[in-house]
Amino acid sequence: MGLAVTAADVEAAASAIGDAILRTPATPARTLSEITGAELFLKFENLQFTGSFKERGARNFLLHLSPAARARGVVAASAGNHALGVAYHAHLLGIPATVVMPEDTPFTKVTNTQHHDARVVLHGTSFAAALAEAMRIAHESGATLVPAFDDPLVIAGQGTVALELLEQVDDLDVVVIPVGGGGLIAGMATVIKHRRPSTRVIGVQVDSYPGMLHALGRTAAPTGGPTIAEGIAVVDPGALTREIVDELVDGIVTVPESRIEEAVALGIEIEKTVLEGAGAAALAAVLEHADLVRGQRIALVCSGGNIDARVLTSVLLRALARSGRLVRLRIEVPDRPGVLATIADIVGTRRANIVDVTHHRDLPGLTLKRAVLEISIETRDRDHANELVAAIDAAGFPVEVAGP
Repeated sequence: MGLAVTAADVEAAASAIGDAILRTPATPARTLSEITGAELFLKFENLQFTGSFKERGARNFLLHLSPAARARGVVAASAGNHALGVAYHAHLLGIPATVVMPEDTPFTKVTNTQHHDARVVLHGTSFAAALAEAMRIAHESGATLVPAFDDPLVIAGQGTVALELLEQVDDLDVVVIPVGGGGLIAGMATVIKHRRPSTRVIGVQVDSYPGMLHALGRTAAPTGGPTIAEGIAVVDPGALTREIVDELVDGIVTVPESRIEEAVALGIEIEKTVLEGAGAAALAAVLEHADLVRGQRIALVCSGGNIDARVLTSVLLRALARSGRLVRLRIEVPDRPGVLATIADIVGTRRANIVDVTHHRDLPGLTLKRAVLEISIETRDRDHANELVAAIDAAGFPVEVAGP
């Protein structure tokens, strides 16, 4: 018995979807190529109208509903991107939609889903809990459940990413794809292995949610917990997707949270593009496993860009701190007039910039007539920061550098 989806199914999905989905660019990433030692190309699915590839599978599924099913409406469970895709295309097609999302879904995804006239229900703390509630609603209302990943029509829709990519970039050695439930990598692998069998397909999961690897018997069960990559934080991937992945995907690697944060920051700073955690996972993989990709021609699927603004702010500040471009200093000083001005003069003379200052006189253990300044300072790089710290210390002010 064959696999659930064929290359012909993906081609049919592309015809059905037509121009309702953006043909996203796939462009060379020159600076990132220099950093990793590989020839990188980025497929920008974060540029879809709703910010992710999920539109493709949602559109294909909805187009195949009967008129009666459309009238009864649809229900979906999602951490965000599937919700947005279903809500948007259901709205375009005149289909009532209800979306169940975990309670900790980023605000931006909740708000944007509601913007497309979908009814949003926040339930549970995981995708599994949201899915159970969506199934209950579908059963009671007669609405159709739109699977997030484990459905032939959804998988085929997601696979259209590969049809575009192979037309845009020739002679790829490797395609790196984020893996949650497995719909994207299953659909793309189906096309890639049919058209270019020598091209390797590599999946990437976050360390705490290696659900697909576990389902294939290759690692321990996911430990779960908070993650910046909530879009691929799936404990139980699909049954259909795991069969396709087991048959067609060449390997799956995992990456730590810190690498995903780094990749999000590099997306902003170098590529001038916003990536959510899951959307940055492929870039994180080539940063973490550079020895496996060096010297090869590689496409990275940037699967989504719906990141909460507060999370993005935190990621960027932490990246600045790790690189030495934002340092937090704790300086003990005499509590007398003019000291703060002296510190400010040292900072200004060395062309650094004070971001904020807190002045403490009542900290435990602090002697009378002494104070502590906690200062955040913007610098050019780590060497500049070290030069500044040395100058403050040389001026007679004991200084400690706080971690990022």
